[in-house]
Amino acid sequence: MKDWIGLAARLVTGGVWIVAGLIKLPDPAGSVRAVRAYDLLPESVVPTVGLVLPLLEGVVGLCLVLGLLTRPMAVVSALLFVAFIIGIASAWARGLEIDCGCFGGGGELEGASAKYPGEIARDVGLLLASLWLVVRPRSRWSLDALISPTRSGQTTDTPERELDVEAQQGR
Repeated sequence: MKDWIGLAARLVTGGVWIVAGLIKLPDPAGSVRAVRAYDLLPESVVPTVGLVLPLLEGVVGLCLVLGLLTRPMAVVSALLFVAFIIGIASAWARGLEIDCGCFGGGGELEGASAKYPGEIARDVGLLLASLWLVVRPRSRWSLDALISPTRSGQTTDTPERELDVEAQQGR
């Protein structure tokens, strides 16, 4: 059962990262604008963060969907969600009306603060899914299990392990 929860956590969280990254890639200026709107980082790093973030989101998402380097990617995912939650909460606390820029866009947006509770709740849910994967990175249909089956917590081959490997290899 835990393997299935992990699979769902990987696919949902990874899918969100892929969509977020792909939407931002064609509009690098918009991504930089979104980072700048939070007014949290020194201006000297804003362009770099704005340009690198969509690429990082895409890589993290792809790795999670594939189940490749699941634990390290889940750690990165969790850290990003913590940063985004802090950023949105900070904007809310300072009375900023900005589009979160989570799925493109960014910058000032009248009435944006009404969306902040939902955006924070979404990110908390995705943070919890990421933390699940940090604690339990092993899940169904992951490349991690095919590449290094003993790293996923099992040190000896058992009949259950053999069946799991066969299931992951499509036998």
